[in-house]
Amino acid sequence: MQYGIVIEKAEANYSAYVPDLPGCAATGDTVEEVEQNIREAIRFHIDGLREDGLPIPDPSAICELVEI
Repeated sequence: MQYGIVIEKAEANYSAYVPDLPGCAATGDTVEEVEQNIREAIRFHIDGLREDGLPIPDPSAICELVEI
């Protein structure tokens, strides 16, 4: 599965979240680090949903860049 993520620059680091997995977020000092951390967070989040017997949301977010 491929989930869309949003990465945002904070004051001193980066943060990322997954629109299709509410509550799934991560931080990192660099873009590369936050990408790795959000991958781990997604795995952990999905494992938790499975353990709790909850449905795993299908990826549905559409990620695009818009030129202005």
